[in-house]
Amino acid sequence: MTSIRNSHPNEGERAVEIWRRAVDATHNFLSQEDRQAIDEMVCDFLPKVPLWFAVDANDYPLAFMFIDNGHMEALFVDPAYRGTGIGAALVRHGLSLHPKMTTDVNEQNAQALGFYKKMGFKRTGYSSLDGQGRPYPIIHLEYIGV
Repeated sequence: MTSIRNSHPNEGERAVEIWRRAVDATHNFLSQEDRQAIDEMVCDFLPKVPLWFAVDANDYPLAFMFIDNGHMEALFVDPAYRGTGIGAALVRHGLSLHPKMTTDVNEQNAQALGFYKKMGFKRTGYSSLDGQGRPYPIIHLEYIGV
């Protein structure tokens, strides 16, 4: 049984662990140097922001989502729990709060792009560089419904 709740201040380390495991499983397009630089930013950032956690029956976080002003900045699922519906449950929760939610996805992350399309997101734009100016194109998406 999975439920969704707000993160607690002492759960930053688990959020970073989920992020690392998910990125290692899905972001093989990142250079080692960029992966390391992004890791440093994430370690500083994630523990400080309010997250939504999907947790198991023992209240152990399995995935998280970060939404800022209706924009889903992050959705990461521990790879051991991918394909179980946890990511979709988090997105549905986000949509209950922000019906016109937007998000971005790396163009090279075809699995994530397919997931968002299946969830009802539509492409609204494209950037040839990521938010830090790195050469990882970003596809901008908005929820339009299924």
